[in-house]
Amino acid sequence: MSGPRGSPGTTGGRVSNESGIEIGTVYAADELAASGGTGMVGRPGEYPFTRGIHANMYRQQPWTMRQYTGFADARRTNERFKYLIANGQTGLNVAFDLPTQIGVDSDDLLAAGEVGRVGTAVDTLRDFEIAFADIDLDRITVSLTINGAAAILIAMYLVMAEKRGFDIGRLRGTAQNDILKEFIGRGTWIFPVEPSVKLVVDTIEYCARNAPKYTPVSVCGYHIRESGATPVQEMAWAFCIARAYADGALARGLDIDEFAGRLSFNFNIYGSLFEQVAKFRAGRGLWARIMKEQYGATDPHSMWMRMIAGGGGSGLVAEQPELNIVRGAYYALIGALSGAQTMALCCYDEAYTIPSEYAQRIALRTMQILVEEMGLCDTVDPLAGSWYVETLTNQMRQKMEDIIAATDARGGIARLVAEGAIQAEVSAQAYARQKQLESGEFRKVGVNCYRIEEPAREPEFHPYDEEAARAQVAALAQVRSERDAAAVDAALQRVAADAKSGANVMPGIMDAVRAYASVGEITGRLIEAYGRYREPIRF
Repeated sequence: MSGPRGSPGTTGGRVSNESGIEIGTVYAADELAASGGTGMVGRPGEYPFTRGIHANMYRQQPWTMRQYTGFADARRTNERFKYLIANGQTGLNVAFDLPTQIGVDSDDLLAAGEVGRVGTAVDTLRDFEIAFADIDLDRITVSLTINGAAAILIAMYLVMAEKRGFDIGRLRGTAQNDILKEFIGRGTWIFPVEPSVKLVVDTIEYCARNAPKYTPVSVCGYHIRESGATPVQEMAWAFCIARAYADGALARGLDIDEFAGRLSFNFNIYGSLFEQVAKFRAGRGLWARIMKEQYGATDPHSMWMRMIAGGGGSGLVAEQPELNIVRGAYYALIGALSGAQTMALCCYDEAYTIPSEYAQRIALRTMQILVEEMGLCDTVDPLAGSWYVETLTNQMRQKMEDIIAATDARGGIARLVAEGAIQAEVSAQAYARQKQLESGEFRKVGVNCYRIEEPAREPEFHPYDEEAARAQVAALAQVRSERDAAAVDAALQRVAADAKSGANVMPGIMDAVRAYASVGEITGRLIEAYGRYREPIRF
């Protein structure tokens, strides 16, 4: 972690950003030239895409507004989807409960007390049919925030769309499906690292050949950042992860231009405004160069750093929670100034609960104000040409390159994750930052500075719906009683056989989903072949 930023209003002190770059008092042409000049700036919509992947950016179309939601069961989640769409949301971002995320059915003893608690419960295809009922999948694109069980949930989405008459060859949507970041940041892994990466590559290969407009992976620097990484580490390690998946797909015989254009990224926003803007501008140019120079991509779409920018949850606090509305507005501003194609803005109450409808509406209106009132769609990359912004962009790109080179020299991202090395590093940094927060060295308004004495307020938590949980278990039992047991058994046997042979398991999973096999049943067959992950402990 970087040292203290220095004290605002003083002179002569050193100020560093979180990425460890010392910030000058003033910038001019000399500083820009020393950092590498303007060779990577270019024009919007042209290589190296530093200024944006589209020539007209928001003049042509504002960013997609894709708030994260899902709770209880499929019916209640469908109701929230429709509420958000009615209020102007242009994309869906689905939250799944913890049992679904780790491949456990709602009637499993391990799921007790967790069914529908932090997202919607999904056991079989029937739940997807209910959750997306009356949602126009041509008009509203859907992002599935799922990782360990992603292959199964992708199959459910594709099969659900097929049953509704959609051509999956034209279907758009996204699955998070970034398992390497799960080992680093969130922990909803199921299988060991090697077969987990193999499953990600299975989805890339299957979608490239059957659903070419669908995005099977959204590589998440977001959660690496939330776990303690600096902004430059967030970007660099995300690129290392994306390269690991790309290498796996190339080993299957795919051409880089067959799939690279459907890879996307999920990045975090919190911290210094200029550092965040420079981070994204630097990342776009670097990813384009990696794709063109290292992988030989020729299609410009393969060089695009397609991204969703999420307002960082770690930036929110429970103290004076109304200030999170202000923070969220700045996060949205950063996303717009950075050229994000999609935003999922955090809600002010997300520091302590699942967002309420009221909080989600405020976050949605915040983004709409930027579009309708603040002029953020008027011109492309308005900070371009700033001596400070361009210098910082060059400096952050160089730091990202250094981190990627160091990661490769240590054996690559997959190996370091399997050994627990990346996890240990970000955990140590998170601890150091927490100590800085507690000491006041790192200033946080309302937490360690500008505190106020106010009566204790009971936060309004999202209630756990025991009735919905019981109904979910009953619905699963009903599906099991109505489905063709022989078809389910045959499909599950194929999944197990394909997993043990090393074949792509997606066709078998698609058949199992069509037969209404459950998430837990399919996961169980994969565990038989792949085993379970045991996290290494490093000191």
